[in-house]
Amino acid sequence: MGVALIAWGRFMKGGEKVTVPAPDTDPGAPWLWDFLAGAAGNLRRAGFTALQLPPASKAQGGADAGCDGYGVFDPRDLGDKPQQGSIPTRYGSADALRRLIACCHAAGLDVYLDVVLHQLIGENGGPGTFRYLGADGHTLNGRGPMQPGCFRGGTDNHDPIPPFRPEDAVPAPRDDFPFGREKVYQKCEPAGYTISDALDYGDWLFRTTDADGMRFDDVKGTWAPFVSQFMRSRSMASKFAYAEYFDGNPELLDEWATQPPMQSRSLVADFTLHWALQAACDGGNVAALNGAGYASRNPFLACTFVDNPDTDTSPGEQIISSKLLAYAFLLTTEGYPFVYGKDYFGNDVWPGAYGLKPWIDNLIWIHENLASGNTVTRYLDDHAIVLERTGHPGLLAALNFDPTSGHEIVCETAFGANVRLHDYTGRHPDIQTDAQGRASLTLPSNARLAGQSYVAFSRSGFDAAFKLQPRSTSQTFFGADDLDIPALRNGAANVSRVYAGPGSPIRAALELHGAAWVPGASIVLELAPLDGAVIASKTIRHGEAMAALVASAREQGWHTLSARATGLAGTAPYEITVSYNGAQHMEESRP
Repeated sequence: MGVALIAWGRFMKGGEKVTVPAPDTDPGAPWLWDFLAGAAGNLRRAGFTALQLPPASKAQGGADAGCDGYGVFDPRDLGDKPQQGSIPTRYGSADALRRLIACCHAAGLDVYLDVVLHQLIGENGGPGTFRYLGADGHTLNGRGPMQPGCFRGGTDNHDPIPPFRPEDAVPAPRDDFPFGREKVYQKCEPAGYTISDALDYGDWLFRTTDADGMRFDDVKGTWAPFVSQFMRSRSMASKFAYAEYFDGNPELLDEWATQPPMQSRSLVADFTLHWALQAACDGGNVAALNGAGYASRNPFLACTFVDNPDTDTSPGEQIISSKLLAYAFLLTTEGYPFVYGKDYFGNDVWPGAYGLKPWIDNLIWIHENLASGNTVTRYLDDHAIVLERTGHPGLLAALNFDPTSGHEIVCETAFGANVRLHDYTGRHPDIQTDAQGRASLTLPSNARLAGQSYVAFSRSGFDAAFKLQPRSTSQTFFGADDLDIPALRNGAANVSRVYAGPGSPIRAALELHGAAWVPGASIVLELAPLDGAVIASKTIRHGEAMAALVASAREQGWHTLSARATGLAGTAPYEITVSYNGAQHMEESRP
């Protein structure tokens, strides 16, 4: 299933939670979108197959240090409107987000967006009223305005005045704590408004970014039929999806994921495994790892993780000791593993990050090359556990949580008799199974609770490196006065830009919607590199609705699409879909 990176983190600074550094508050630091664009190739070479991004929409606080994106203000502002005190989000601009996704595709990485549809924060027209800027940057005509009938009311919500609505029939009402203004989908007034708006938003989001999947935030407090409808509608229907159902009960995770209305459309974050890892690493309860997690029950619907931005900065929820042992378990057992960026990167990248990259890289290689098939527990005592993956080529992983001494272990395996095995962590000499197929090995102690006390054996001879697996990107720019790019008018306008790799083919297809022509009218679509001469153009004549141009990027960099209209009687909404190859290397933002 690959290995995903939760590509951001939360940090404590001055007693407050802050997100990754950004130039608005940390001079010299890159925007997150730019940093990840530069890191994409190296992340793929390390074995990652996907990046999980934080919420990309403009949130209350704009680009402030503590703005992590979950206090969403305008879902359709990806960092190009002057709202909430900034044009960019905490993570960068809309152009930079699109560039990041294209760079990831050029390296062979998928990108998952964090979709936050549970709440809005930052009302600006009275209680429960949200109004947004349109494409001109100063008129409050933006798409998706919200009114009190779109939100849950009640005595536990601030300013509970009519016509706020009753709470939807969410999966866990007792755990559904209001955060900002909580949207209702089942009980919205007018009926269906929030659902229709969310489907429109989701289709726009995935088409304009070309992201490959989603994390759906807080499904425990969101009406499940709407979640299912969203994931099965329009462009979302073909995307990978997993959900945050914040609960450690595997029965509840399974019920939500497999029963109607979800019926296995979405994976779920495996909080059950997180708590078992915490019990072993911080509490010494190694037995908790035997058959641990929702992954042991339904590995193909489980997104496993050690920590994430919520658990890591929540007292009592994070894993403090022996974290590498948790990753050794995560990356040798079943499920779709997600590595937390704050665990992975070092202090040189994000001050306060934990710097486990060298060891996690090794474990990712082991996961991708050696770990397949069912998981069988081969040995278990109060301090150690040995697990075997029974698919080819076979993997025997052993972990010791004892901080005072090593362990001598003899255990059965499925390798067969007299098979030479190599430890791919580099900690243990090669061994050979005996005539009964048993393995004898020595585990080092978990000295200083550093988590270095694990080994991973398999057949010798595997050494393949990860390679870039480039693919193209296709992003749609929507020209509409109530979005982020104005509709076409007579005169010249820059309508969009993309960052193409050297020699990349670029195809731009323009589709007009409702253009009011007069005789002799035309639209000229042009493509040019930044500060360069036009390299391709296409003219659309009176009465035509579609046209396409094709060119080749001579050099890596930004390429701008411009349109010049004459003879239009009014405005012309449009879509331009641009297909191109992103850059594999970003010299100006490479970490």
